[in-house]
Amino acid sequence: MKLHAIVALSALQLAVASADKLNPRHAKRQPPATTTPPPLDTSTTIPPLAHITYGMPTKVAPVFQATHTPGAKPPLAGAPNIPGALVLGSWPIQDKTPPTDSPEVQKWMKELEGFHIPDLAPTKGSTCDADPAAAANSAARGWWTCGGHIRSTDIVACPDKLNWGVSFDDGPSPYSTNLLKKLDEKDVKVTFFVVGSRVIERPNILIEEYMSGHEISVHTWSHSALTTLTTEQIVAELGWTRKAIRTVLGVTPTTMRPPKGDIDDRVRAISLAMGMIPILWTSTPDGGKFDSNDWRVAGGIATGPESYQSFEGLMNNGSNFPTGFITLQHDLFEITVDLAIGYTLDAAIAHQPKFELKPIGECMNLPAGNLYRETNQNATFPYTNTSGGVDIDGDGSVDFGTGAGAGFTNTIPFWSSISLVGLAIFGALL
Repeated sequence: MKLHAIVALSALQLAVASADKLNPRHAKRQPPATTTPPPLDTSTTIPPLAHITYGMPTKVAPVFQATHTPGAKPPLAGAPNIPGALVLGSWPIQDKTPPTDSPEVQKWMKELEGFHIPDLAPTKGSTCDADPAAAANSAARGWWTCGGHIRSTDIVACPDKLNWGVSFDDGPSPYSTNLLKKLDEKDVKVTFFVVGSRVIERPNILIEEYMSGHEISVHTWSHSALTTLTTEQIVAELGWTRKAIRTVLGVTPTTMRPPKGDIDDRVRAISLAMGMIPILWTSTPDGGKFDSNDWRVAGGIATGPESYQSFEGLMNNGSNFPTGFITLQHDLFEITVDLAIGYTLDAAIAHQPKFELKPIGECMNLPAGNLYRETNQNATFPYTNTSGGVDIDGDGSVDFGTGAGAGFTNTIPFWSSISLVGLAIFGALL
């Protein structure tokens, strides 16, 4: 890679420690700012559930102590060692959709060549109410956040009953370290869907997640609703996040999750063309979601007890569901992490009938190596349509040459719905 500056991981973290940014998704849900910050909680324990609410006393963010040195060998067989230092070039502005006229984005646009990208106009928002015209055509465009429409290429549920695909979105954050300690204590592995803007802030925490055996997946650069963006903007969101992960870990995920679950056939086709399978979370037949609603507490529109009640309903649905399931939780805020480590993880582990808590790739029975391009053994995915190969870093050097899938034209099937059980067949793609 031809990059311009080498910065030690600890130095980067120090530079941004005083500017912990809020994810725009949650910031929009928060009440008007008050003139005084929440009081400081000097205890080190998790608050009682009834006290976990917006505006609760906050603890000092934990100080992260790295346990893995540069050059360390990952637990994933065949994966390259962790890069010796974080090599930084010029990154886009954090928490904003990256510009589309950069040389990197122009390189990544070539990955779409040979694919059918549906000619769908960007939506005016991520919900039906935000764009009634698009909502009227939601089934035909496969819009998940408006009607729950899925396609055969989406991962939405684990195939085996009582298998629970556990995931946390929007980090890494300072509080992710507390979550990692709890997961290690309980010997639970999960999938982390990481935001590129957070990756370059806290690369050491991302390394800790990966080196601890958790799965890492793409969750865009700025957490923008993808159906609202142009094709070039979607490529920029995915490409910069993919690059950030590879720069820090040395591996490139073959999966992604759209923020808010906002996906349609155009977003799907772009993601697949760039070598990333979309992962959502499970829905019940009546349209209910396996969503912990922890984000509602962080946003000031629900209390801790209300969120926990949602979680209990989620577990009840999981007990009776015909297949396994995938859930949505978050590790961006202290509140959501406190809910997880103080209440929901223990409840999930103690539940009867017993759930098998797993990261999503494992619960889908996918080979661990196939979750990253560098260790992928599948000859048919990711597809490689461009004759010159794929330039993940966007620096003009080919990172992955043309493979068995070269020249394959992928057309997303325009089915209005498929059964969750049938999605188990999807595993053949990876």
